[in-house]
Amino acid sequence: NMIGILKALGTANWGIRKIFLYYAAYIVILGLFWGNLIGIGLCLLQDRFEFITLSEENYYLSTAPIDLNFWPILLLNLGTLAITLFFLIIPSYLVTSISPVKAIRFK
Repeated sequence: NMIGILKALGTANWGIRKIFLYYAAYIVILGLFWGNLIGIGLCLLQDRFEFITLSEENYYLSTAPIDLNFWPILLLNLGTLAITLFFLIIPSYLVTSISPVKAIRFK
């Protein structure tokens, strides 16, 4: 519906694609932020309090060890963002091919 209104008001296709990709990037970055916060937080808690214990009969260690490295986490986040935005380019082209009348009528 919003796409139809934007097209009816004369917004260029590139402008609609840009809005679509900005919102997608915002959602992905927000998800990466919260995922990193929770994941790194749990890793730091495990490193400090060692609440995940292992059976010494099956493992040589009594607790799960933690080794946090900055670069792999950063590269994984950047790769996730790049791949996600790359694969959202195709739907952004499909969104702009919708006629304004059909988009406004769609419910």
